Amino acid sequence: MAAPKRQDTRKFFENLSGEGKCIAVLTSGGDAQGMNAAVRAVVRMGIYVGAKVYFIHEGYQGMVDGGDNIQEAKWENVSSMLQVGGTVIGSARCKEFRVREGRLRAALNLVQRSITNLCVIGGDGSLTGANLFREEWSGLLEELVQQGLIDKAAAHSNSELHIVGMVGSIDNDFCGTDMTIGTDSALHRIIEVVDAIMTTAQSHQRTFVLEVMGRHCGYLALVSALACGADWVFIPEMPPEDGWEDRMCQKLSEIRSRGSRLNIIIVAEGAADIHGKPISSESVQDLVVRCLGFDTRVTILGHVQRGGTPSAFDRILASRMGVEAVLALLEASASTPACVVSLVGNQAVRLPLMECVQMTQEVQKAMDEKKFEDAVRLRGRSFENTLTTYRLLSNRSVDSELPNSSFNVAVLNVGAPAAGMNAAVRSAVRVGITEGHKMFAVSDGFEGFYKGQIKEFKWGDVGGWTGQGGSLLGTKRTLPGKHLDKIAEQMRIHNINAMLVIGGFEAYLGILELSAARDTHTEFCVPMVMVPSTVSNNVPGSDLSIGADTALNAITDTCDRIKQSASGTKRRVFIIETMGGYCGYLATVGGLAAGADTVYIYEEPFDIRDLQANVEHLTQKMKTSIQRGLVLRNESCNENYTTDFIYQLYSEEGRGVFDCRKNVLGHMQQGGAPSPFDRNFGTKIAAKAMQWITRKLKESYKGGKVFANSDETACLLGMRRRALVFQPMSQLRDETDFVHRIPKEQWWLKLRPLMKILAKYKTSYDVSDSGQLEHVSRVRPRDGDVATI
Repeated sequence: MAAPKRQDTRKFFENLSGEGKCIAVLTSGGDAQGMNAAVRAVVRMGIYVGAKVYFIHEGYQGMVDGGDNIQEAKWENVSSMLQVGGTVIGSARCKEFRVREGRLRAALNLVQRSITNLCVIGGDGSLTGANLFREEWSGLLEELVQQGLIDKAAAHSNSELHIVGMVGSIDNDFCGTDMTIGTDSALHRIIEVVDAIMTTAQSHQRTFVLEVMGRHCGYLALVSALACGADWVFIPEMPPEDGWEDRMCQKLSEIRSRGSRLNIIIVAEGAADIHGKPISSESVQDLVVRCLGFDTRVTILGHVQRGGTPSAFDRILASRMGVEAVLALLEASASTPACVVSLVGNQAVRLPLMECVQMTQEVQKAMDEKKFEDAVRLRGRSFENTLTTYRLLSNRSVDSELPNSSFNVAVLNVGAPAAGMNAAVRSAVRVGITEGHKMFAVSDGFEGFYKGQIKEFKWGDVGGWTGQGGSLLGTKRTLPGKHLDKIAEQMRIHNINAMLVIGGFEAYLGILELSAARDTHTEFCVPMVMVPSTVSNNVPGSDLSIGADTALNAITDTCDRIKQSASGTKRRVFIIETMGGYCGYLATVGGLAAGADTVYIYEEPFDIRDLQANVEHLTQKMKTSIQRGLVLRNESCNENYTTDFIYQLYSEEGRGVFDCRKNVLGHMQQGGAPSPFDRNFGTKIAAKAMQWITRKLKESYKGGKVFANSDETACLLGMRRRALVFQPMSQLRDETDFVHRIPKEQWWLKLRPLMKILAKYKTSYDVSDSGQLEHVSRVRPRDGDVATI
C-alpha cells in the first residue's frame, strides 16, 4: 500500500488577487536611503498581482492637494531607482493633514480614484497620522456625501481603508523593528567619515569629537561607537552620572598612556547629562582641551548621514518590506488593525501599528521621567545588547581589578579572509580579558597552531582592529586532521583550556575533526565554539556569516557602477560572475539588491530552455524604455554553462536589440574595510561566544582541570531567524552537504521568487512563512544557549 501523501500546508499568493484594487504609496517625513527600493517593490508587486498602483507625490501634502500629485504608476516608472538615495516621489511635512479639513480633502482625492489601500513609508508621526485617517475614514465619507462631493454608491464601494506602514527613518527610533529603512546606510556614511578621520587623527595625535544625528534616539551614536571602537559615547537613553567629566578625561589619558595616538568621542545630537543639561560636541571639546590640553577637533556630520546611495542591507530590507506590505494589504479585512511590516532578527513580521507607536512613545516618557534603564529596555533587544556589548568592551581602566580565572583561551581564524574577522578577534580578546582569562592568539589558523605560532594577547594588542579588513592574525585553509598530535602537543605546552575559531567552512570541518578526536586526544576535551565568518555565507547552522554583508556591498556598488557606465549608450546587458563556491547566496541576494533580471545558481538547476526563456524575456523588456539589463552568475552554478558561454549566448540571441559585456568580480568581494553591519555582528557574536566559553569552563572545571567531552561543548554560534543560537556540531552534521560545502536547506532561497517578481517573471511565491500579525513583545530570552543580538 502506498504511503499517504504528506499534506502540503504551504500557502501561495496566487490565491491573493489584487484585481479591482487600488494601492497608493507615499513617503512622508524625513527622507531615508532605501525608500525608493520600498516604493519600487510596492509598485511592482502591486502591478504583478493585478492591482492599480498610484504614486502620491510630496507625501501627505500631495494627498491633500490631489491633482497631478496622485499619478498611476507603471512598471517602467520605477526602473533605475533602486540605487538612488532619498525619495524620488518626494516627501513633505504637511500641516493641513493635521486638521480634519485637510484629511477630508485627502479622502475625497482618494475616493475619486477608488484608492482604499494605502502604503505609508515614514516615521512614527507619519504612521500615527495614517492610523488617525483610517479611524476617521467612515466619518469622512459621510461628510463628503452630506456635502454632495461623492454619492452613496462611491461611499459604499470605498467603505474600508486599509493601511500598512513601513518605517523609513535613519534614527532607528521605532519600537518593534530591529532596523528601520535607512539606518544601515546612515551608519555607512558615519563609518566612512570615522575611518577617514582616524588616519588624520593618528598623524597629529588628535582627539576628535563627532556629532551624529539622533535627537531622541542614540542608536546611530551607539552603533557607530561600537563599530569604530570609540573611547566614549553620549546617548540620550543613558546619560552619564555626575562626575563624568573627570572619568572621561582619566580614560582618555589612560588610552594615550598605553601608546594610542588618537581618541574618538561620539555625541548624539540629543545627548544630555543626568539632570537634563544638554551635552554638545563643542562643550566636550572645551572640556578635553581645558583638562588634558589635547589637540581636539569637532566634526558635525549633519545631513551627510541622510544622503548617498542606499546600502545593500537597506535595499534588501526595503524590497522585502515592500512585497510584504502588498501581501498585508491583500489579506487585510475590516477587522484587521493598521499594521507595520518590520524586521525582527532575520524574519519579516507584521505588528499592530499603534502598539509600536505607543511603545515608541513610552521610551520618551521613560526618559522624561529619568527611568533610563526602562528606556533602554523599551528600545528593544538589538539596542540593549549593543549597549551591553559596548560597556563590556570599553569599561576597562588601567587601575581596575580584573577577575583571574587561570583559564587560557585560544583564538584563531580559519579559511579564507573575510571583512569583520578582526572585529570579532578584538571583541573576543577584550571580553576574555574582562572575564579574567589569558587570551592566546594563533597565527595562520590550524597550520600556525601545529607550528606553535601562539602568542598571548593583551588589551592593547587589538587596538584599532575593528575597521581593518582581511585577517590580521593570518588565516589558512589547512585542516587539523593530519596534525592532531602536534596541535594536542601545543595545547599541552600552552595549557589551552578553550578554543574560539572564527572562520568559514574549513573552520566548521576543523571543529568537527577536533571533536571527533576527543577519544584519542584528551587535550581536545575542552569547550570549543565556532563563529561563522565567510563571504560565501555557506556555513550550516547560521543564516548569516561575518563578511557576507561587506561582500554584498562590494557587489552592489560594482553593479551600480557597471550599469552607470552604459548610461547614454545603446541598450546593454551585463553578465557578472560572483564568488560563493557552490553557494548562491551572494549572487541571489546581490541580485536582489542590484536589481538583476536573472541570477544563475547551483541550488536552482537550469538548462538551455531556461537560458533561452531568460534571453527572450530580457529582449522583450529591452524593447520598452528599459535600456540596461543585469545577469548574475554564481561561479560554480554549472560546469558547462560558464560565464563565457552565457555571455556568448546572450550576445548572439540579443543581436540587434542589445549588446553584452561581461565582468568577473573576483577577490574584490573579499577585500575592503568591513561594513558597519559586519563590524557590529562580529563584535556582538564574538562577545556572546566568549561568555559561553566562560560558562562552559566553570561547568567543566573539576579536580583542578577542564574536561569537556559532551556534544554541547563543541558548538557553532549562529543566527537562526530571530536569535543567536548555540548548536552542537554533531547535530549540524546531518544538515550539511559536505560534497558541495553548503547547508542542505538555505533560508535565502525563499527570496528568489521575490527577486523574479521584481524582474517581471511569472512565478510561484510561498507566503506561508510571511509575517502573520503578532503583538509587540516585551519579553526576550535571557542568556543561555539562546541569545538575542
